[in-house]
Amino acid sequence: MRTRGFEQDDAHVFCREEDVPGEVARFVALLSEVYAELGFPNPEVSLSTRPLERAGSDELWDWAEDTLGRAARQCGLSYDIQPGEGAFYGPKLEFALRDRLGRSWQCGTVQLDSVLPSRLNASYTGSAGGRATPLMIHHAVFGSIGRFIAMLLEHYAGALPFWLSPDQVAVAPISHDHSDYAMKVLEVLGAEEVRCVLFAGAETLSRRIVAAHEASIPVVAVVGLREAEQGTVSLRERSGAVAVLSLKDAAIALRQRTRSWTEAGLME
Repeated sequence: MRTRGFEQDDAHVFCREEDVPGEVARFVALLSEVYAELGFPNPEVSLSTRPLERAGSDELWDWAEDTLGRAARQCGLSYDIQPGEGAFYGPKLEFALRDRLGRSWQCGTVQLDSVLPSRLNASYTGSAGGRATPLMIHHAVFGSIGRFIAMLLEHYAGALPFWLSPDQVAVAPISHDHSDYAMKVLEVLGAEEVRCVLFAGAETLSRRIVAAHEASIPVVAVVGLREAEQGTVSLRERSGAVAVLSLKDAAIALRQRTRSWTEAGLME
């Protein structure tokens, strides 16, 4: 969680003053969609204002803080004020997420910058034909990607939603005699872009099922003689629910779950 260096999904948008509300709205819509998919529908929002050490005039900061605040309100956001927590070049909106332990993590930001474009000698041709200096909007949905992943793992206690799990289904043949059908199940589910792994070995079936759940794999597909003869799979959820489906129906149902964070479960 405490990084010495980090990778950031940082973006920089050069725009005119009148473009700021639309660009902030575009970013807020993107951030809201991503956070909702990850299971965080209600981020906490703060407006960080001018620090003691800063560039730009007070008039410029007055305009920037007022513009960013109005843009946030137009997006339907309510926010707290964090005095003095802005960047040296401009104010910012900060989006914080709370994990399952109630801890708050500052993640996404959108920052309005009236200083750096002029230092970069950035310009564009205005509507009257003269040269004008653009504004720059800095924004990131995740912030530090490594820290965000750490927070996400902590929030879900390692048990990520089905669509986000690195391994989504553990295929466990009851015995070595059922390995051929297990490989067919792997092939069929894999063709539907379901991430599968084979849990075969000398251990008992119950031990392999426990091992799969300890590895935070959401679903275990158990296959034996009956499943091989009937062309079915027995799907065991993390919750303990069990569903017996045809291999085709199982592939369709699991593929649908790869496309959404909603954990409906196969029994519903």
